[in-house]
Amino acid sequence: MSDLISKVTTRDMVLDDVDKVIEIENQCFPIPWSPYAFRCEILDNNFANYLVLINKEKPEEILGYAGMWVILDEAHVTNIAIAPNHRGKRLGEFLLLSLIARALTKGATAITLEVRVSNTPALKLYEKIGFTKEGIRKGYYQDNNEDGIIMWKKLV
Repeated sequence: MSDLISKVTTRDMVLDDVDKVIEIENQCFPIPWSPYAFRCEILDNNFANYLVLINKEKPEEILGYAGMWVILDEAHVTNIAIAPNHRGKRLGEFLLLSLIARALTKGATAITLEVRVSNTPALKLYEKIGFTKEGIRKGYYQDNNEDGIIMWKKLV
């Protein structure tokens, strides 16, 4: 396994990151968010918290990103992605744990997300970190009408 995990950190996403984030978004999702959507999240959404995962030795390289909304005491993961060429190195776990740490600093006592029923790697990661399956959103994903699994994790 790569020792890249020891060389990564997260920081807040800024507008200058959007083009690199969109490259990853387009590689990872059949219906990707637009650059405009990310810019609006960064500039206009007071509930939004977005992180980028970077290599400390190459801080200009974005390896992944994650976002969430924190409303009152609940956090909701909006998206999380690792560049395909960096998967399998525990970076998704590092990024999700960083997002959870941020949620705690914002006063969240629970965190929720949706995941495709077919996304086995993500499901395994979420369960490893302590998320539990709490429901199904029928036909949640518009590209193929796939169901989404609703998952929750208590933080405190």
